[in-house]
Amino acid sequence: MRESDSTVSPVVEAWATYRTTSAAEWNARRLVRAKGASRVSVVLPARNEEATVGAIVSTIREHLMDRVALVDELIVVDSRSTDRTAQVARAAGAEVVSQDAMTRGLPRLTGKGDALWAGLAAAEGDVVAFVDADLREFRPHFVTGLVGPLLTDPSVEFVKGFYHRPLVGATSVEPDGGGRVTELMARPLLNLFWPELAGFVQPLAGEYAGRRDVLAQVPFVSGYGVETAMLIDLLELVGLDALAQVDLGERKHRHQDTAALGRMSAQILLTVWSRLQRRGWAAPGADPTPLLTQFRRGGSEALPNLEREIVVSDVSIQERPPLAELRHRVPRRRMAAA
Repeated sequence: MRESDSTVSPVVEAWATYRTTSAAEWNARRLVRAKGASRVSVVLPARNEEATVGAIVSTIREHLMDRVALVDELIVVDSRSTDRTAQVARAAGAEVVSQDAMTRGLPRLTGKGDALWAGLAAAEGDVVAFVDADLREFRPHFVTGLVGPLLTDPSVEFVKGFYHRPLVGATSVEPDGGGRVTELMARPLLNLFWPELAGFVQPLAGEYAGRRDVLAQVPFVSGYGVETAMLIDLLELVGLDALAQVDLGERKHRHQDTAALGRMSAQILLTVWSRLQRRGWAAPGADPTPLLTQFRRGGSEALPNLEREIVVSDVSIQERPPLAELRHRVPRRRMAAA
């Protein structure tokens, strides 16, 4: 296979040039002046992140709430943690809400997407920024970079972060080796079916921000397909020109093993399939199986001749409907924090 001599789409090139900025461009004090009466919320979905969530919360509170009044509320969504995530986050200065409490009375869903939906339901800001809770060496420019375009340009509705993601191995470091699912699954699918989104450097990035009233109009996929679905749905809702991206520099976080990345990829594939069906590009009712078969070397149940045991995972996805459709059924935040 060879690289094509074709050039990038003029639409994608123009968009990437016009709608891409660097976090270095956005000064916190300038943004405080720009935001006027708008309120900014930062939401961290967190499941068993006691090792990192405290430092992230402390950094945001110190630099963007105490020193300058850019962030008005800082919420950590405890996604059924079994460690001290909630206590650490609360001690560092965040308001902690329970995913289950915020979705009380609704069907129980699992995964990151549902925690994000719960965070949006809890947030009261006009602009809501989402930040993953497993980041190491977190810096406040992750937040200022995301909210900058939204606070200074009313035509921007959603901003996606991108960054270098070093993959640290036993003997070496790959400077951009961390985006394996992006390159092997998400980017090929988006380029095939939604080529307008080809200009996004990291469509699966966990750091992004949007206007609350816009985010409330799209569904949230319950699993790891949430970022893919959000980009596709927002493209159809507000159009490419209302979407933007920002260079956040370098992102350091915990990496998952290959088997976990396979399960993540399967959920992204199912998410794309669901969007293709909605467009009439895939046969309705011809749903692929949600069961993923993988092999684990050794193990107590290794099969003869294989020397591996078979592991079957349910990678099915569910969706929480747009918040705007269920607002009357979501509990008040103060009640949900208990």
